[in-house]
Amino acid sequence: MLLAIALAGILALILLLAVARLNAFLGFLLVCLGVGLAAGLSPVQAAASIQKGLGDTLGSLAIVIGLGAMLGKIVAESGAAQRIASSLMRLSGPAYVQWALMVTGFIVGLPLFYAVGFVLVVPLIFSVAAQYRLPTIYVGLPMLAALSVTHGYLPPHPAPAALVQQFHADMGLTLLYGIVIAIPAILVAGPFYSRFIRDLDPRPHDTFVAPLKPEAELPSLAASLVSALLPVVMLASGAVLQPLVGGGGAASVARALSDPTLAMLTAVLAAGALLGLGQGRTLGQVMAWCERAVSDVAMMLLIVGGAGAFKQVLTDAGASRAIAELLLAVPAPPLVLAWAMAGLVRVCVGSATVAGLTTAGLVAPLVARGAVDANLMVLATGAGSLLLSHVNDGAFWLFKEYFNVTVAECFRTWTVMETIVSIVGLIGVLVLDIWI
Repeated sequence: MLLAIALAGILALILLLAVARLNAFLGFLLVCLGVGLAAGLSPVQAAASIQKGLGDTLGSLAIVIGLGAMLGKIVAESGAAQRIASSLMRLSGPAYVQWALMVTGFIVGLPLFYAVGFVLVVPLIFSVAAQYRLPTIYVGLPMLAALSVTHGYLPPHPAPAALVQQFHADMGLTLLYGIVIAIPAILVAGPFYSRFIRDLDPRPHDTFVAPLKPEAELPSLAASLVSALLPVVMLASGAVLQPLVGGGGAASVARALSDPTLAMLTAVLAAGALLGLGQGRTLGQVMAWCERAVSDVAMMLLIVGGAGAFKQVLTDAGASRAIAELLLAVPAPPLVLAWAMAGLVRVCVGSATVAGLTTAGLVAPLVARGAVDANLMVLATGAGSLLLSHVNDGAFWLFKEYFNVTVAECFRTWTVMETIVSIVGLIGVLVLDIWI
């Protein structure tokens, strides 16, 4: 009975978001209340579960997501992303233009939210394609594959960071494992697959070929790289050092490096100094960037909190235990189950973030029972949330309009690229599961 109620809640959420076009946060709240009441909770108990789940989730994530948005805004507004791209292009030359843009997409994608990163890198893609007289999709797909992977797999992006919290995983280790898996996923979906669609060469809309900043106004490459990569370096270093050091001061340093809040705060302060004040901006200008960044992710925070509330209602109603018992009896690895569930919700709803967070409420009991490595569960769920992007995904239409392709061509390029990223990600997770 509890399992049927939980599944009905998932179906209701899909209908509310995909058919009724209800706001995702409101959808989560309504489904949470409905599932709680159907499972026997009183209205007061259901409301208390919602409040607890939302508070527990956002208590540790609001700072990380907010600081991540600030860092991304500073990197974007200062021209640091353009500096990274132009410097890599000069190093690579025309023979390796795809690889240079792919690396740029990965570096830029780490601190930037997907939509911001997309709008930022597309003018670079168009400029490079025109300069070297290459098809825009051939040039751009590797870069967009890298952006997609960082969005779906890697903290401190909102969905992976929320999954880390819900599965009680280690953010540093998840980031390390995610980078290992991300490399083959990007290579297959980007440079390799783009060879098969080189015949497509649409002319992008002139509206989207935005002017780039003059070279003289850009920050240095060193400042740009330090600002973009500092949180990654800190989190990865802490994850590597913790098993190697004993107690005392060294252990404290390793734990501090591994703390997402400290890593993100340090990166924002460094970026503000190097890319803001160091480039002649006033403190007021830098703070205005930060304020706009927080307003950009306000709804994202509420959606993440709504997903945490859904998980808590399932737990308090006893549905999580019933789901765990059922999933343990399914003759498939838990990682594959998480990937498939996330993929199913993604196809129905369109949002990778909603798909990953909805799945977390269902598979979290498997992690709690020790049936699977929590870090790999984050990555499997994230990979599944990227599967089969199509007409109900905003990113699908973003790609179509910017690159001026038909719907059929968008399926052939964007949808296939996203699906490759998802499948290769699952394969990578299963391979890592053998060794971890």
